[in-house]
Amino acid sequence: MLGWALAFFIIALIAAALGFGGIAGAAVGIAKIIFFVALVLLALSLIAGLFRGRP
Repeated sequence: MLGWALAFFIIALIAAALGFGGIAGAAVGIAKIIFFVALVLLALSLIAGLFRGRP
């Protein structure tokens, strides 16, 4: 998922360099959403791992 966020960030940088402000803004917005979803899933996974424990 972080790979997708990085891909959209790179698309945003390229679009901004070429002068496509609307596309760059949309790509940055998508990258932010994917990044925060990945962080939430990471936190949930860590919490679940703590409660599950290791045998």
